[in-house]
Amino acid sequence: MSVLKIKQIVLFLTICILVSCNQEKPQLSKIDGKQVPIDSILAPVDSIASFVTPYRTRINEVLDSTLAFAPEDINLDDGPRNTSMGNFMADVLLEETAPLFQKQTGKELDFVIMNRGGIRSIISAGNVSARHAFEVMPFENYISVVELDGTAMRKLISFLINSSRIHAIAGMQITLDKTGHLESVNINGSPFDENKNYHVATSDYLVQGGPSIGFFSDMVSVHDTGYLVRNAIIDHLKKIDTVTAQVDDRFIQLN
Repeated sequence: MSVLKIKQIVLFLTICILVSCNQEKPQLSKIDGKQVPIDSILAPVDSIASFVTPYRTRINEVLDSTLAFAPEDINLDDGPRNTSMGNFMADVLLEETAPLFQKQTGKELDFVIMNRGGIRSIISAGNVSARHAFEVMPFENYISVVELDGTAMRKLISFLINSSRIHAIAGMQITLDKTGHLESVNINGSPFDENKNYHVATSDYLVQGGPSIGFFSDMVSVHDTGYLVRNAIIDHLKKIDTVTAQVDDRFIQLN
């Protein structure tokens, strides 16, 4: 092939590339759509239904197997400053997290706090299964342990006192006087010491939310246990026969 022909081919290819580059990009002019209702009119696809059925059956067996029994309802609205459901949740986290935290860090867990919005359901009287744990805690929230100094603890206590919602606590007792002002705070049976750092177990959601949520504005350290809140509930239910929880004196206002 002569040099002239090669040059002609190169020139032709170059022109083609330049022309293609100069073409306008297509512009979206219109989008059409319609709502497709998903109801009983849609027939199941046999091949898919057959594939899914054994998995669905096994999941339902696991979720619906009885783990414990609740002789009465455990509610979220049965107390002015603490509730049976909130107390149950906080007590579970304290009991299940304390040994894990000690094993992972060699440190002692002092108390637990859970936000009211993170507890999504009650436990009704009757058999209690793993499905109840998913209803109570449908989120993939893990348990974190936050270290707080005395100043941060003061802020947290003030937040709990002034909150319009009843948040769950365990390992801590808050007493208000008749006027609603703070009278005393005990942690693990001892008076609150502002010169001491405390370790509180909570949901990683509250930790990630930071000051905007209101619970933890200043944190000395954060330890991720890698333990799901829901799994703590299920593990606890497997250990007990009867689920009981009451409104008590962990957060009260004197008459």
